[in-house]
Amino acid sequence: MVRPRHSRHLGPAGCVHAHRAYGRLELHLLGLPARTDPLGLHTPGVLSVSPLLRELILAWTRGPQVDSPERRRLRAVGLDQLRASPQQPVQLPSPADPRLAAVCDLLHDDPADPRTLSALGVAVGAGERTLTRLFRRELGMTFPQWRTRLRLYHALRMPADDVPVTTVAHRCGWSSTSAFIEVFRRAFGCTPCAHARRP
Repeated sequence: MVRPRHSRHLGPAGCVHAHRAYGRLELHLLGLPARTDPLGLHTPGVLSVSPLLRELILAWTRGPQVDSPERRRLRAVGLDQLRASPQQPVQLPSPADPRLAAVCDLLHDDPADPRTLSALGVAVGAGERTLTRLFRRELGMTFPQWRTRLRLYHALRMPADDVPVTTVAHRCGWSSTSAFIEVFRRAFGCTPCAHARRP
């Protein structure tokens, strides 16, 4: 599935997944045969898309869907560009364990919640060691890594609603705007303002 702006969702065949888009949306759906997997993904991913690939996707999904030499060349270049597109760390895995889900729900409701894993565990009736183990086993990351990713996930949608960067930083739990901008830049390769301006 293709979102506007500069990131695109890519899901392998037979894998159930969901996505959300915020702000103005122009959706272009691009399907490939199951045998065609330019990235070799086994789970859904989000890609950073170059201006060239964006235009290729637009051209690919508009006009008559006829098999012609021109469309085959367009497809070949598009697949090459997909292979060269880096993934972005915005996937947020969902837990199955009810104790871990309860912790994650608390932080989804308030990404700025400063409580430690131990304090969150008390709130949901689970021990810190159990939750630490569950974060690694079910979500494939530590609690601090997951919380940072959650905060970035929430931060990505706010500029689409014209929320000022300082407000985004505080609502998402960063102690300073400069710290938020640096984490965002390391994750996505640009500042929040530059990200919001991308087509």
